[in-house]
Amino acid sequence: MNLHEFQAKELFESYDLPVSKRGLIRKLSDVDNAIASIDFSNGCVAKVQAHTGGRGKVGGVKLCKNKEEIENFVSSWLGKNIITNQTDEVGLPVNIVSIDELTDIDSELYMSLIVDRADKCVSMIVSKAGGMNIEEVAETNPEKILKLKFKHNVQVSEQDINELSSKLDFNSNQTEQFKKIVKNTHKLFVEKDLSLLEINPLVITSSGELHCLDAKINVDENALYRQEEILGQRDPSQEDQREYEAKQHDLSYVSLDGNIGCMVNGAGLAMGTMDTIKLYDGEPANFLDVGGTATKERVGEAFKLILSDKNVKGILVNIFGGIVRCDLIAEGIIGAINEIDVNVPIVVRLQGNMSDEGKILLNNSGLNVIGEDSLMKASQKIVELVK
Repeated sequence: MNLHEFQAKELFESYDLPVSKRGLIRKLSDVDNAIASIDFSNGCVAKVQAHTGGRGKVGGVKLCKNKEEIENFVSSWLGKNIITNQTDEVGLPVNIVSIDELTDIDSELYMSLIVDRADKCVSMIVSKAGGMNIEEVAETNPEKILKLKFKHNVQVSEQDINELSSKLDFNSNQTEQFKKIVKNTHKLFVEKDLSLLEINPLVITSSGELHCLDAKINVDENALYRQEEILGQRDPSQEDQREYEAKQHDLSYVSLDGNIGCMVNGAGLAMGTMDTIKLYDGEPANFLDVGGTATKERVGEAFKLILSDKNVKGILVNIFGGIVRCDLIAEGIIGAINEIDVNVPIVVRLQGNMSDEGKILLNNSGLNVIGEDSLMKASQKIVELVK
């Protein structure tokens, strides 16, 4: 789960990390209160709040010198969609604008904490090339990427931080500030179950202070059950609506660009199903795993979810019954078809636990559902029907 920049900065503040004061604008009449909440003597930076990077490249970040410029910026963005190289062609809705106090910048760095799956620990990445796409830096100037690893979720040693600070050309005062930032970001990362914490840029101000100019936070979805306060900050408008709806029913769903809807139980089987559709020159419209303990109700919701995608021209259901019973899957399919106006071909492959009973239910339903025993035949059939 992603947080908006202003939400990430609020978390930073609660962990004593240096961030800019800001005011939030959700409607044009909020401008005066937002200005009053910051030092506006030299202007401010207005920032569109959306779950995407690259906002500045498309005009979503602007230096504003007076109230009129803020109002023009807010009027031009609120209620519109921002489209960047990180969004699709539709973009993301802009419902909030943040205005931040100005910071006198001497230089920019990059800093992030990530889950290092290879070494089973939290790793910190730092670079003197701040304000840039870190992937580009890693590709073109890998020597500028510096790393520290928090083995067994404990703090790195002061010696390690001192050595890193030396490579970053910090003076003694900046080194002490950096130690505090490292300690507190790691504490935040672990206590709030984050999967990513990024500060880009982490700046050195003209007075020589370290300052978190930007903030990006991703929270581990699997840990949200113990992060109720953060969960309450979720902004569904920034997520794919079908993916968001799927989460409400404990379904694993990812939208894709094709026209063949897939409903499968098990992530590996789902990927194999999509590969087989591609083998026959078809294009999957989604990844959808109903899980190993799928219920009739969950299957019904999954079916409705697939059919809510107007690009779907056909559906392939591929269920291998282990824990899940194929007859319950069949009941869910029948119930969903009877409830929704379905006008696309449906091919169903049932194998395993109670599969014969499931096939009987489908065959006696009177519905236009084609059954296949083989995944290869089922995939080939749905591709042919869609084409």
